[in-house]
Amino acid sequence: QVQLVESGGGLVEAGGSLRLSCAASGRTFSSYVMGWFRQAPGKEREFVVAISRGGGSTYYADSVKGRFTISRDNAKNTVYLQMNSLKPEDTAVYYCAADAGTSAQTMAEGFYDMDYWGKGTLVTVSS
Repeated sequence: QVQLVESGGGLVEAGGSLRLSCAASGRTFSSYVMGWFRQAPGKEREFVVAISRGGGSTYYADSVKGRFTISRDNAKNTVYLQMNSLKPEDTAVYYCAADAGTSAQTMAEGFYDMDYWGKGTLVTVSS
């Protein structure tokens, strides 16, 4: 069993930055592909970014390329999402997810049946 706890959300002005963290329990963190997803009010959950088990491969949604950066520290069981140049349309609840059986590329291609999900952290970007 893996528990994921997101933190770092909040209110920020457009153009600002936030850094989200997702701390995972358990001793097999490096076995999981990790991803960030988001869900805006009234919209379906969407993929944001995924990172491979070792951190060597990353995949981003077109809407965040060049602005968001994912990283992971397997020694700390934590994955990060650095969000820069934030826009009002980035406003959403951001969820961390982990899956042992897929690849980061597959996650980016629409695989949403993840093994574990966090409860989410709210990011609000004001205009």
